[in-house]
Amino acid sequence: MSETDSATAAEGTGTQAETTSEATLSIEWIRDFATRWIDACNSHEVDRLLALMSEDIEYRDDAWPKPMRGHADVREFLEASWRAFPDITFELLGGPYVIPGEPRAALHWRGRATHTGPLDPPGFAPTGRRWEQDGVDLHEYRDGRVCKLRITVDVLSVSRQLGLMPAAGGRAERAVAMAHRSASRVQQEIRKRQEIRKRRGG
Repeated sequence: MSETDSATAAEGTGTQAETTSEATLSIEWIRDFATRWIDACNSHEVDRLLALMSEDIEYRDDAWPKPMRGHADVREFLEASWRAFPDITFELLGGPYVIPGEPRAALHWRGRATHTGPLDPPGFAPTGRRWEQDGVDLHEYRDGRVCKLRITVDVLSVSRQLGLMPAAGGRAERAVAMAHRSASRVQQEIRKRQEIRKRRGG
């Protein structure tokens, strides 16, 4: 392969044969891709990040209420995220972790951001608080791009840091637990009475 062809494949625009043999299974290529991926995430440029994903990307993120399929879905998610957290940044902590011969990688990262815009969905107003949390990207590659992406992150921890959920072990959390237990007892009593009525034929 010529130098020009190698550079083209590394950018994710080579032929399928080139990317399979020269890029997808190469740890060097995956390391380079991971760097470009984090840089694109931190650029807040939607098209720059979408360029690293296949057109039919399958994308699931714990921070979004529905699975995404294709660039239009991902664009909606990215624009909503960057609107809520305009200063969000990511730092690669570990990886990429790979299985030799497999077109997959895992990235361990840390994200940081301030909630200064509307978080929609579900519709939370800005709290002005910061969050910092580790997460993991699970990538599957095809033709030099990510074709399947799974992002896992502790959304409950982020919500607590933003003040959207009670702090762990605090009075507010105990109050929520107490209210839940009370509601559960009421529901159990209602179901019990309904069962009694059914057995009596009424």
